[in-house]
Amino acid sequence: MFSSALKSFTSNISANYTISSTPTSTCGTWKVYDGKKKSTGKAVSVFVFERKSLDPQGGGLGPRSSSSSLKKVHEEVIARVKKESNLLARLRHPSILELAEPIEDTRSGGLMFATEPVTDSLAGLLQEKDDQEKAGGVAGRPSRFVVEDANGQLRRRELEIDELEIQKGLLQVAQGLEFLHESAGLVHGNLTPDSIYVNAKSDWKIAGLAFAGPPDTSDKTSNMPPISLSEVLYHDPRLPRSLQLNMDYTSPDFVMDTNVSSAADMFSLGLVMLALYNSPHVSPLKTNSNISTYKKLFSSSSSAPSSTNNFLSSRPLPKELLTGVFPRLIARRPGQRMNAREFQQSQFFDNILVSSIRFLDTLPAKTPNEKYQFMRGLPKILDQFPRSVLEKKVLPALLEETKDRDLLFLILQNVFKIVKSLPSGRRVFIERISPKLRDTFVGSKGATNERDTAKEAGLVVVLENIELIGESCSGKEFKNDILPIVHLSLESHTHSIVDKALSCLPTILAVLDFSTIKHEVFPIVAAVFSKTSSLGIKIRGLQAFVILCGGSSNITEEMGDGLDGAFQTSKSAKASSNAVLDKYTVQEKIVPLLKAMKTKEPAVMMAALAVFKQVGTIADTDFLATECLPVLWAFSLGPLLDVQQFQEYMTLIKSMSSKIEREQMRKLRELSSNSTTSQNHDFMNVGSTDALFSSKGDDVGGDDFARLVLGKGTANKIPDMLGDSLRPQPQRSQSSTPVFGWSSPTSAIGQSNANGASTINGFGQAHTSTFPQAVPGQSLNDFAALKPTPPLSTGLGRSTSSGIGAMAPMQPSRPQTSPWSTIPNAPMNQSYGKASYNPPQSSFPVPPQPDPMSSCSQFSIAPPPSQSQSNMQSQYGRGLGGSNIVANGTHNPNRKKTGLDAYESLL
Repeated sequence: MFSSALKSFTSNISANYTISSTPTSTCGTWKVYDGKKKSTGKAVSVFVFERKSLDPQGGGLGPRSSSSSLKKVHEEVIARVKKESNLLARLRHPSILELAEPIEDTRSGGLMFATEPVTDSLAGLLQEKDDQEKAGGVAGRPSRFVVEDANGQLRRRELEIDELEIQKGLLQVAQGLEFLHESAGLVHGNLTPDSIYVNAKSDWKIAGLAFAGPPDTSDKTSNMPPISLSEVLYHDPRLPRSLQLNMDYTSPDFVMDTNVSSAADMFSLGLVMLALYNSPHVSPLKTNSNISTYKKLFSSSSSAPSSTNNFLSSRPLPKELLTGVFPRLIARRPGQRMNAREFQQSQFFDNILVSSIRFLDTLPAKTPNEKYQFMRGLPKILDQFPRSVLEKKVLPALLEETKDRDLLFLILQNVFKIVKSLPSGRRVFIERISPKLRDTFVGSKGATNERDTAKEAGLVVVLENIELIGESCSGKEFKNDILPIVHLSLESHTHSIVDKALSCLPTILAVLDFSTIKHEVFPIVAAVFSKTSSLGIKIRGLQAFVILCGGSSNITEEMGDGLDGAFQTSKSAKASSNAVLDKYTVQEKIVPLLKAMKTKEPAVMMAALAVFKQVGTIADTDFLATECLPVLWAFSLGPLLDVQQFQEYMTLIKSMSSKIEREQMRKLRELSSNSTTSQNHDFMNVGSTDALFSSKGDDVGGDDFARLVLGKGTANKIPDMLGDSLRPQPQRSQSSTPVFGWSSPTSAIGQSNANGASTINGFGQAHTSTFPQAVPGQSLNDFAALKPTPPLSTGLGRSTSSGIGAMAPMQPSRPQTSPWSTIPNAPMNQSYGKASYNPPQSSFPVPPQPDPMSSCSQFSIAPPPSQSQSNMQSQYGRGLGGSNIVANGTHNPNRKKTGLDAYESLL
């Protein structure tokens, strides 16, 4: 590969340019590579000549060739190649190949120079066309080959040679010859298809100046030596033919007359033109680089090209060439030939397309009025141009004129029309047009605050073609190059431009991503909507909100409310993009903008109604109820609305209210189905009363409670209801699990103990108060919730009780009971919630007034106990719950709390 050999070269070009690894074309002994300058990125073509191409090929150099003569020939060839590069550096003309870097020698003996980007030589294009025609292709069909550029990327090379391309190219070659003959005072000497290159813009450029020299009749002083015909006409078999004079295109002036004049180049130009129309595309002269053969051909009129034998062409020639051009180019005598200037004025170039191209070439020199007339008439003939000419010739010339602000809108109209007509319009737009648009409109942004009407006219053209732009570039390219232009349009002080920019929103949504729309598009649209004083812009902004909320860009007036999404759109409506605003932005940004509107114009109100219809499909029902409905009611009462407009508002209000109602009913039903039957709970949420008061077996613990209250000793020591572990306990006589219970044993009818543990009502019924028991190791949360039982009615409508019942608060007329039960000898791990219990029934109506003369009434504690009972009281606490209650219901606040009194807060 050449890339490995290129690394061995030491040159300025290889150090400063990035060069592709494979050649794009081969022109004679030159290999042409795509290159790009590292510092500026400018594209070039690098011509590389390798010395090994001079080595003998297949025995071309016989054994009798001496090394000294071969070395001399090689030196002559190298000098001739360097002469060509030096002339390119001296000669500057649009039709002469432009040199970018001069020729350089390398240590390996190679030569290298860089020029403007070229596609191929004319000989290479004609060879490709021959290959297509041999394969059955249509003449003039585009030639497409995949080549590798300087970046290592593959690209498709598109070339096309049709009638207009030929006319344009020949015109450019004639202009170059005119420059050489009249300005430079040189004769090309070897004008062939190999010495004509086609650049990236499809322009034909003259090169191959290795045999150039002054004419014999020149009176100008020149540093260049004249052409030595004896040397150049000699064909050396030891050298490649591409490095020698091609006699198939040589004038008889050189071979037969030994005369060097500019007319010789015109004869060669005529043979090049015959090759373009011939099949195969070569010269009709077959000399085999032999002078004798050449002279023999011209010795007979039948073998020499002339009008009588169709100039030896195998194909019919155009009438203009056959009658007016070839007879004055391919003529035996130099005086009979036309010069380069006359050739350009021939009838062959007398058509509108060629004249337009010639006008484009001289466009910078034209007057403003001439430019204006040309740009206005150009769209009428654009369809007649070949696509290759449009892309490579017309379009670049138009883009170069975009700096003229007065013609900007006309130029852009032609540019977009060209993009539409090109099959490769997307690639052309990305590579050439998009960067140019950004530089034209945004590059000078902020330079001046003055209004530029010419620039605004160009903005209108860009916005009118925004759909074409969206189809021609990706989202990233649109964001980088086109979105700044849209922003500039939205910030314009001209309402028509702002209106155009807002109408482009559907296309923008289809190209950009969600994040860009939310953070870069929506804020500026909202700013325009809130600041504008134009009703038209206000309405257009509301329409933009509809689209940003996911609505269609063209909705009919008969569409539904939009809440269910089943609205009808017109046939021309465009589907909205999926990249719409999220719910948060709609609720927190758009709706506040609508609420802040002060205008009550019907058109604005109806546009706002369309926004609310779309908001109804996105926002939450709570938001609709609290934020949207109040605004809708306020808008519906606008004094300027007619009956139909008011009805549309009411339709939306009703539909939105129905939606809110349905959603709220659904939520309530879900909550109702998931909830359980409500139960009564105590304030500590400790469980069910029925489970707590259920007991198994006989009630126990009543005597213990009575002894505790009355101060009598007990057989078993009862621990705290919070457990024995809270304080040291004396040695117990029993090993059974201690149980503390609050209950009084059931006594027989009429039975009463001395301390009043059981009370007999007036009808001989005994009533016993029961209380839950505390078991060590259990927490308060293990107790079930308390549940009252139905009252037990008596003959007198009231009952009496003692103990806890006597201390309960009095309730007038409405009976209330608090039954308590004792679960005897409950084990440590027993769950009270699983026990069953049928509580006794009692009622607690308002008791009668106590006897003031009685020392122990129903509402007081029994008299003080004896000494033994006092000892037991001091150990287990006083009274019920450790309360400091003395006889007659009085309290002693100074008395220190002991026993159960210490845990009064817990009880």
